Amino acid sequence: MAQQPKTATQNAAERILAGEQLADVFGVTEGQIQAIAALAFNLQQQGKLKEAEILFRGLIAANEKIFYGYAGLGALALAKQPVDLPTAYENLSKAAQLNPKDPTVQANLGEVLVRQGKVEEAAKHFKTAFELDSQHKDPGVNRARAIVASLAAISAEAKRRTAAA
Repeated sequence: MAQQPKTATQNAAERILAGEQLADVFGVTEGQIQAIAALAFNLQQQGKLKEAEILFRGLIAANEKIFYGYAGLGALALAKQPVDLPTAYENLSKAAQLNPKDPTVQANLGEVLVRQGKVEEAAKHFKTAFELDSQHKDPGVNRARAIVASLAAISAEAKRRTAAA
């Protein structure tokens, strides 16, 4: 009895099981990945966090080597009430590994570390974010600048009160 030729679904399944990324198996382009990421970030900004999370998870499923999904999940974890610092750290660390030159990822990772009390480590990420956004155009980095300025003001006031006591 002759063997039936494999279907497209069977071929795709074999490629996925062999470790190929879904985006490669199904021909998803970098431009399409970027468009999905932009849509996900827009949904996040609109407060549609569940919808954004689905798209960010889909980006990771499509290609686990592209940082957008991790960056988005990290930002969502920071936006949750209450904030989910372990999830934010895990995802933003992965995003920073995949793309160390994204200023927003560096700024968000710095914020997570400050909230965890790891100020020296946070300072390194803030410094990187500020260097990557020397034009002060990135809203995420500008937010980090405000956080750092606030922390500096609090520190100065604490020193002033300690000296006065």
